[in-house]
Amino acid sequence: MSRDLSRLLRPKSIAVVGGGAWCEAVVRECSKIGFGGAIWPVHPTKAEIGGQQTYGAIADLPSAPDAAFVGVNRLVTVEVIAALAALGSGGAICFASGFQEAMEELADGADLQSALLKAAGEMPILGPNCYGMVNGLDRVALWPDHHGMVPVDSGVALVTQSSNIAINLTMQRRGLPIAYMVTAGNQAQTDVAQIGMALLGDPRVTALGLHIEGIPDIRRMEALAEMARALGKPIVALKVGASDQAQAGTVSHTASLAGSYAGARALLARLGIGQVSGLSALLEALKLLHMTGPLANNRIASMSCSGGEACLMADTALAYDVELPDLSDRQKVKLRAVLGPKVALANPLDYHTYIWGDRAAMAACFSAMMDEGLALGLVVLDFPRSDRCPAPDWDLVIDAVADAQAASGHEIAILASLPDTMPEEIAQKIMAQGIVPMCGLSETLEAIAVAAIARPGGAAPVLLPGADGPTFTLTEDAAKARLVAHGVPVPASCRAASPKAAAEAAAHLGGTVALKGAGVAHKTEAGAVRLNLKAGQVEEAAKAMPTNEYLVEEMIDDPATELLIGVVRDPAHGYVLTLGAGGTFTEILCDTTHLLLPCTATDIRHALTRLRIAPRLDGYRGAPPADIAAIASAVLAVQDYVAAHADEIFEVEINPLMCTPTRAVAADALIRIRQTP
Repeated sequence: MSRDLSRLLRPKSIAVVGGGAWCEAVVRECSKIGFGGAIWPVHPTKAEIGGQQTYGAIADLPSAPDAAFVGVNRLVTVEVIAALAALGSGGAICFASGFQEAMEELADGADLQSALLKAAGEMPILGPNCYGMVNGLDRVALWPDHHGMVPVDSGVALVTQSSNIAINLTMQRRGLPIAYMVTAGNQAQTDVAQIGMALLGDPRVTALGLHIEGIPDIRRMEALAEMARALGKPIVALKVGASDQAQAGTVSHTASLAGSYAGARALLARLGIGQVSGLSALLEALKLLHMTGPLANNRIASMSCSGGEACLMADTALAYDVELPDLSDRQKVKLRAVLGPKVALANPLDYHTYIWGDRAAMAACFSAMMDEGLALGLVVLDFPRSDRCPAPDWDLVIDAVADAQAASGHEIAILASLPDTMPEEIAQKIMAQGIVPMCGLSETLEAIAVAAIARPGGAAPVLLPGADGPTFTLTEDAAKARLVAHGVPVPASCRAASPKAAAEAAAHLGGTVALKGAGVAHKTEAGAVRLNLKAGQVEEAAKAMPTNEYLVEEMIDDPATELLIGVVRDPAHGYVLTLGAGGTFTEILCDTTHLLLPCTATDIRHALTRLRIAPRLDGYRGAPPADIAAIASAVLAVQDYVAAHADEIFEVEINPLMCTPTRAVAADALIRIRQTP
């Protein structure tokens, strides 16, 4: 159900239900930020809260409030939500915890959440277990604590499931204008994607930042991404859950269906949502996008008056998907005219201090560095402490950057290599001049890479998995038979019921063969695999295996490399496709990349280039290359099988896929499916 959040997010009247310190704080924060509408505290015995006259019950309110902060215990919360919904209120913040996010600790947590949803009906609610929201555009603070936001005319919106992280983000001193800060809590009714769509619809919002613990509805996240593309408003996300501890914490803390970290990252990448590694990079990416919008590419120019800074920039850039292209002849000619013969011309550029303090010369230098193929220029400038050092020459650099932007028509940011050396008042001053103030070298380079990602539309909807349930694993030959039916190539093979029959099968196949013990898990560890056997060696090899049934297969000679193809059911994100180094190198190299189904041959080819073993596929040191088209065809055939049986598939693995110059063959296969009654 799609609910209208506009009254809740931009209210003209507010009810504050409860009498504790949290509710006092809501009244205080609304007054502090300058809320101009009506504030109606509700309490059965107190005469006033925060200087505002109270009402004894919700039924006594002058009218249905646009928004309500419900700060009572979890049991009474359900009653209050029902009363607000019956009155026709615009929405409510459910502050209390102890619902489904605490179902491991409280036996009635899930049932109470069901009761809460029933009580709310069509009325929107945020939470439970959340702080609420601050709207700096309309001066609203349904917020039970201190925060660092101030009124703004436009800015970025942030949505997080963590109230404490929300508080911390509002306290930033980086010059980022925050239009909205909204917490989602355990997303019982309204999830991060729904909130994000409501915020993106505000024309005063320039970009959206998400801190995500879990994604309860893939289709809503797809809709959010499509809306962002249509509006030209980029999204940046910080997804937690890489560690086992974080996975456990998200489930216990917010009742999120966290799913796999690889699945989440693959989903966000598919949707064109930029991903960052931490909160600092999230803020810097949003600041850059607020000022410039998405970057055309990842090619940048760096300028500083220090060789040390230039080297640090070059080294740090290696960790991020940014490019510092060599200077063109045109750039060199213009720079030489400004800097003279003593300065080595390069990107990153150390322009020395010959022109320091000369606004016109610095502007000419910065302008000369900007080329048509560049998306952004960076002038590295760390500001001295204002309490200890005057800095008039630093103001000249700011003015020179503004001049260079105007002259070149290119965006040029000012970058403090340390966040400590970009004071908030300086960042705000720089931003007022139309220049992006960036804080921290690593954070900035990560932000640039995120701002430059492609955000294509038109991707097919994610293939949704079937329901959970008990599973069983098919035998190798049964798994291969299913895959062959969908076009996956496998070696010629025979099944044998005795060592003698295995030898006869080997003679029939001819050449060298692989002998495998049928029905044995972890064959290599169990001694149930022998390779490169002649027919005369098979019988004795079979007798030594811990089984009475055998699979005899042709050997695939001289593969360029071996790959792993894996598909795993991820209930939170769909079917996750893993491509990686296969065979005995799977655990050693841990070289994998991930996509979500469905994907295209182009997606697969691009994913293969991200592997560290990609040079082997291309023909390393004169070796014959693998048949990339055959590899893509095998992966698509696996996808075809999964799509045809999505209601029952839990896992498909081919390891290894033998990749030769002419074909790609599944030498081993595993399929795990739902067990039918």
